[in-house]
Amino acid sequence: MHNKLAFLKTVRPFDILPDDVLEGVVELLQEVRHTKEAVIYHQEVTKMPGVDIIVEGEYEAFFYDSTQTRRVIEYHRPGYCFGGVSVLLNRKRSLRTVIAKKGTLVYFLPRKDFKALCQAYEEFLHYFTAEFGKRMIDDEYAHFVKRPITYDENFIASDQLYTKKVETIEYREVVSCAQQTPIFEVAQLMAEHKTSCLFVKDEQQDIIGYVTDITLRDNVVARQVPVQKPVKEIMDNPTVSINTQAYVYEAILMMFQTKTRYMLIEENGNYLGSISRNKLLSEQAQSPFMFIQSVKLARSVGELRKKWYKVPEIVFQLLDRGVKAEIVNQMITTISDTIAVKVIEEVINEIGQPPAKFVFMVLGSEGRKEQTLKTDQDNAIIYEDKANEQRELVREYFLRFADMVSERLNSIGFSFCTGGFMAKNPKWTHSLSHWKRNYESWISEAVPETVIKFSTFFDCRYLYGEPAIIEELKDFLDEELQKPLGKLFFHMGNNALQYEPPLTFFKNIKTFTKDSKEVFDIKKAMTPIVDLVRVYALKNRIFKTNTGERLQELKGKGVFTEAEVQELLQSYYFLMSLRLKKQAGQIINDKKEPDNYVDLRSLTKIEQVTLREIFKTISNFQSYIKVEFKNSLFA
Repeated sequence: MHNKLAFLKTVRPFDILPDDVLEGVVELLQEVRHTKEAVIYHQEVTKMPGVDIIVEGEYEAFFYDSTQTRRVIEYHRPGYCFGGVSVLLNRKRSLRTVIAKKGTLVYFLPRKDFKALCQAYEEFLHYFTAEFGKRMIDDEYAHFVKRPITYDENFIASDQLYTKKVETIEYREVVSCAQQTPIFEVAQLMAEHKTSCLFVKDEQQDIIGYVTDITLRDNVVARQVPVQKPVKEIMDNPTVSINTQAYVYEAILMMFQTKTRYMLIEENGNYLGSISRNKLLSEQAQSPFMFIQSVKLARSVGELRKKWYKVPEIVFQLLDRGVKAEIVNQMITTISDTIAVKVIEEVINEIGQPPAKFVFMVLGSEGRKEQTLKTDQDNAIIYEDKANEQRELVREYFLRFADMVSERLNSIGFSFCTGGFMAKNPKWTHSLSHWKRNYESWISEAVPETVIKFSTFFDCRYLYGEPAIIEELKDFLDEELQKPLGKLFFHMGNNALQYEPPLTFFKNIKTFTKDSKEVFDIKKAMTPIVDLVRVYALKNRIFKTNTGERLQELKGKGVFTEAEVQELLQSYYFLMSLRLKKQAGQIINDKKEPDNYVDLRSLTKIEQVTLREIFKTISNFQSYIKVEFKNSLFA
């Protein structure tokens, strides 16, 4: 008979557990023998009672397709732990069918005990979530995991996700130490509290950083830092927190966007606890957030291209389930950002670290976090000013860097900007002082051409690099916007009046013929709302980039009432929902490039009535802005 303890120490991820815990696990294990060709689990039918650790013999695991053909066949041998992914990420149902081969012996661990280990040890849990993320890179595997027969069922869980608040999730108590605590004591505290994350406080008891198992590996062991040094010298920061009243989906998106694995939960200025990204993801089964995790694990441009091509399917399913267009926009933006950051990091690894601090920023709809499926590159680079003898060297590096990033993004599916607003264009890769001069000249000239550039670059958002650079640029803009700028605001206001809502004299929707269909351009229908909100954000020196966020800030300043904000938000996101669903349908069903033309015959009577009301709303707000032109706002 096998020595269970010795054997368990050779099995991933049990080998990471402390010896005393392993001894307890051994007591829970049950020996089970399976006869040759016995069907142990049926895919999507068998409710997993726990996990199996194979000791002798072999498991054959596979998916059945619609013709009962075995697909994605795998063989699992001694030392493999089977069932963890199914228990954690597939509603406890077996993902695949499993057949035992001759002479198979397994150690069985009951589900409740397995889940207790996952709850107590973050790294143990992470092993299974990471394994699933890696598997989802395989297109065939991912296809069967997300096949239509269970797709809707999975997104019922997603529906709850978008209405569930942070206050409903289970979090861990904050474990902390002083910033002068020696590193070895920090490790002892983490072991004592069985936590993978410990927060660091300053003399005022404010949290200023954190330490994880990965921090100790990368910042201490790998660099051979003496463990007697204070923790403040090796801690990670900044910390990320979220209010209990925020939604769970917002917490997950924030974690992806900030690249943090741990988040503090705050209420009334106090930290109640913390939650890990793995814990949140493990509860989401096959939600889009697991897809984002798989994007982060992609290893090549080819893999990233395949991921981007899957996005329309996710968008269509979310909208079909009634998820708000605002949330879907955020989802597309997060996936797009994740891909772009992967490309940037890959290029830096190839050509070496940059010779100066810089920021890679995104513009336009991506800058506003309002990307659709018909998207191109809108980006730019700002790098710090250097001495004369270094300027050419620095510029040469960033122009090469920008060219490589843009080329790879184009090959993934983010086409080159037809207007040339991208870092690949030497005009939009420059030093901070040059960028300040750009904005200064656009503001002072204030003619329609320069105002368009200013509008595009006002919708700029940090993506990668040194955040302080873009903050300095915003501080400069904040000062400029306090000067008398009637001419600039006049032209920007005029932009919001250029598009006339497509309504006839009898308040019917005006269309034009394209490819023998009566259509209207939905992108142009949305543009006045973006332009209107942007000009008021500028006038009030609001540096949020998202249209919805700008509206909320404007409401806070008394520029718009609650009713006006709701009118504009509902109008904007109704149009966005129509636009996204139409584009996703073109890609999925028609296998063609998406566009922005909507055929009236494709809309229901209710949608057509709603559109007419929205166009009236836009027209009313345009009348409102005309009055403002004639009064003090644009005088």
